[in-house]
Amino acid sequence: MIEGKWEKGWDAVVDAFAANFADAGEQGAALSIYRHGTAVVNIWGGTYTNVSAQIADAPWQQDTCVNIFSAGKGLVALCVLQLAAAGRLDLDAPVADYWPEFAAANKSAISVRQVLCHRSGLSAFHDTLPSEHIYDWAAMCGAIEALTPWWQPGEAQGYSPFIFGWILGELVRRVSGCDSFDSYFQRAVAQPLKADCFFGLDDRQLAKVADVAPLKQLQSARTCSGADSVALGKIMKADPRGVTNRAFGNPLSLLTSTNSALWRKAQIPAANCHATAHGLASVYGALGADMQTDAATKLLPAEQRTLCWQEQSAEQDKVLGLPLRFSNGFMLPAEREDCRMGRGLRAFGHPGAGGCLGFADPDYSLGFGYVTSRMGQSLLVDQRAARLIDAAYHIMENTDE
Repeated sequence: MIEGKWEKGWDAVVDAFAANFADAGEQGAALSIYRHGTAVVNIWGGTYTNVSAQIADAPWQQDTCVNIFSAGKGLVALCVLQLAAAGRLDLDAPVADYWPEFAAANKSAISVRQVLCHRSGLSAFHDTLPSEHIYDWAAMCGAIEALTPWWQPGEAQGYSPFIFGWILGELVRRVSGCDSFDSYFQRAVAQPLKADCFFGLDDRQLAKVADVAPLKQLQSARTCSGADSVALGKIMKADPRGVTNRAFGNPLSLLTSTNSALWRKAQIPAANCHATAHGLASVYGALGADMQTDAATKLLPAEQRTLCWQEQSAEQDKVLGLPLRFSNGFMLPAEREDCRMGRGLRAFGHPGAGGCLGFADPDYSLGFGYVTSRMGQSLLVDQRAARLIDAAYHIMENTDE
């Protein structure tokens, strides 16, 4: 049973959401869509399990959170862009201007923008790190300070699955003066929008989190082709000590701890944002609105929002092994099936491994947030999200407003 609310004319999106449960293996999920700064769809369905809280097959609620993995990267980038808009940070300045210790190991010239668009050469750690380091902010910052780039910064694009978040999170912490990255995020992004998005949960919030698990139903080859777990596995197997292997599996806890309390309570900005669909969509709804709403102006001035969709890098990615496009911290859509995040020329957002997705499309005044507890094979946009996107655009393109 699908619960929630939706505006008249959006029934086809609700039907598509229901179809994911009927024929695509969905167990528990939620979808929220904003149009012109207002929520037109806010629905959820299915069940969730939380082994640590002894919850099994409980009905999914509006406030059920789930780990959205890399879909949280866009929220991290937004914080950096806010500080740049306020004149407190220069995107083309070296990171070391704000974090002097970062300059060690040939990193003195790496700019904030190079980190944002994955051209810093800092995609992975060379030496194996202790598993417990990922829960220790200071330890991870120390490891980053000692890290040598894999290639000359600026010369190539290499997706940074995890290090991206610690670098930018520490930058936000230092520039803002807040005691943690999440403190700034809550104050500047989440609280003004009343968005349920968190980087580091407290004990009270832990019971509202859905455990993630593999999608039991295999997805079609057509929608899974591209950046998926099978292709990634082949790259990692071909070069066990290469950058891709190290990027995703060093330390190993990055792959094995996502349902643990330690993971949920830590701040791992590139990978452990826990959010509701409505929380994620409210951020992108504000960024994609075609009017100066209060929510939009609280997030980013209109003249600065162009940074969200201005292409900064587009080439064969040295980590994922496929062509990808990036703006200043956001992924940009492409023709490939797993990169279709919007149809407008200014669409931008970020997918998360397994299926979660948030994006904005200013050309359609659209904000989109989809979260799921069942992880498909795709690292980018999978068939469930694609079905919802297609239904939404069909409505918009066939409705006179």
